[in-house]
Amino acid sequence: MTSASYIFLAGASRGVGREIAQYLTAQQLKVKALLRTPVVAAELEKIGIEVVLGDALNIEDVERAMLTDEPIHTVISTIGGLPTEGERADYPGNKNLIDAAVKARVQKFILVSSIGAGNSVVALSPQVLAALGTVLIEKEKAEQHLIASGLSYTIIRPGGLKSEPATGNGVLTEDPRIIGSINRADVAQLVGRCLNSQRTNNKILSAVDRNMLFTQTEFAEFSLE
Repeated sequence: MTSASYIFLAGASRGVGREIAQYLTAQQLKVKALLRTPVVAAELEKIGIEVVLGDALNIEDVERAMLTDEPIHTVISTIGGLPTEGERADYPGNKNLIDAAVKARVQKFILVSSIGAGNSVVALSPQVLAALGTVLIEKEKAEQHLIASGLSYTIIRPGGLKSEPATGNGVLTEDPRIIGSINRADVAQLVGRCLNSQRTNNKILSAVDRNMLFTQTEFAEFSLE
């Protein structure tokens, strides 16, 4: 990254996105966040993040935030609605971000998706698939749109998310069969490490804590070095 470029973060108000915001600012990186509501804006501004108010579901808001004179190094998106929230942002919101990123000529797009999307559907039990199926279809559509965009991408599919401090045991793998849990703070660390790892370009990676696997499947860890 150059001092003139910055990271554009969508989904910073909560969950993994909030953890990523804290991780990036701790690394002294320049971050701009797209927020739908101003409730947490002051908290993010306090840790040095520039906040732009707008809704990812509105392409005009996204383009206004991204198509500026400042170059974007990487877009990171963790957006996705809860099942009770009506129209989910998983596909349409991410599609808007991806389309704007193409126009902005960003160098990389990191999409935080979910184990169960795409070929990792094999990792889920029938019960989990029944509960999350519609959500995962939307996430897969976003993944496919990103792959087809021509952008350099990294897709990270975390397993079950927990709100605990980072363990340092979060790992990435290209093996789509892997299923387990991971703390949100560990996902944030993995995302941060992918920023400058050329090895992650155009890769789809599952993210789990090596000590929280649901099954004892042998798998190869993906090296970021």
